[in-house]
Amino acid sequence: MKNHMNKKIILFLVIAGLFLQNMAFFRAQHVRAADDIEDIQDNIEKYQEKKEETQEQLNTANKMLQRNQYQVNVTKNLLQKTESDILRKEKEIKTLNEKIALNKKILESYLEEVYLDDTDYLTYLLLSEETFSGLGENTDQLLSVKEKILSLLSEIDDSKLEVVAVKENLDEKKDDHEKLLNIQKSEQVEIKEDIQEAAATLEEVNKKIEKLRGELSKLLGSAVSFKNITDAASFAAKVTGIRKDYLLGVLVVESNLGRYTGGCDFKESRMSGYRADVFKDICEELDYNYKKQKVSCPPSGYKGTGGAMGVAQFMPDTWLGYKSSIASVTGHNPPDPWNLTDGVVAMALKLTKVDGVKAHKKSAEAKAYCVYLAGGNWSAYCDNKGVNYGEKVLYWADNYEKLLN
Repeated sequence: MKNHMNKKIILFLVIAGLFLQNMAFFRAQHVRAADDIEDIQDNIEKYQEKKEETQEQLNTANKMLQRNQYQVNVTKNLLQKTESDILRKEKEIKTLNEKIALNKKILESYLEEVYLDDTDYLTYLLLSEETFSGLGENTDQLLSVKEKILSLLSEIDDSKLEVVAVKENLDEKKDDHEKLLNIQKSEQVEIKEDIQEAAATLEEVNKKIEKLRGELSKLLGSAVSFKNITDAASFAAKVTGIRKDYLLGVLVVESNLGRYTGGCDFKESRMSGYRADVFKDICEELDYNYKKQKVSCPPSGYKGTGGAMGVAQFMPDTWLGYKSSIASVTGHNPPDPWNLTDGVVAMALKLTKVDGVKAHKKSAEAKAYCVYLAGGNWSAYCDNKGVNYGEKVLYWADNYEKLLN
């Protein structure tokens, strides 16, 4: 009898040990399922910030180019107007020079004519008995005309000097405009180089983001549309009382808003034992080929298995514990971990088990995600010694739309 009791106790201890070991294993594997995408998502976030910074630089440079182009156009117009004014003044100077030359010829011709007339009149006086009074009158007339012509020449010359001064001033303005235009064009070249550099950087960053997302896609699987994921989150929020944005933040960290939900098949996941049996049962009930159904891959940085299913990244045995609750909410019986609504509702149900989540308390939400990852060991994932998963989820709750770009 005593031996029989001892055997029962030993059997009980073995079963309890296996159960605790399995629970610990599940917790570790679930954490690893989340950690698997951690590095890649961190890099995506880093390059996303770089993208925003570069885009801001590009926008600033484009605004500077627009302003510079406006300044160049203004300077060109001023230069064009100044050159036009210079041409007009040059024409005025030419006209004044022509007037001066013409009036000089008139004066010379008139003086020559008067001189000849006076010479003929003097000869006439010498040969006749007339007085010299006529000669005086002729001289006065000559002096009067000469003074008028000289006065006209002086006025023309003054006008010429004034026009020349204006032209010289315009020449200086033209030089200033040309120097300014050269400076502005030089600045324009530098701005365009900055734009080209920023555009090249932006293109490079986008390529890196796409490459990282491609790597994550290979790791975790297929994508869903953003509208579908937000619709599912809205439904889950309504039926469970969870905050929709918080739920979307969790989905970013777990499966990048549902884009990546499994990159390995059953064999590649290395599932075994009880978990593998549960997985096969789930697939059989849903009429899926368990050998081909996509799940998360084994972690690359440490030993462990994959096997997390759908957007919620539930391990098969965890899904089994929520199966009836999910069915009662979504009406899908049996519920499907690869169905978007079922998966998001499962996630919401697990998260709302932590007090305060339905009241939308940030501290409770942070804790709930850490519990989601590690169960009773949640505090190790919500401290400041390493990556604080709770804070990370809260960050993405406010910034998940960044991943839409």
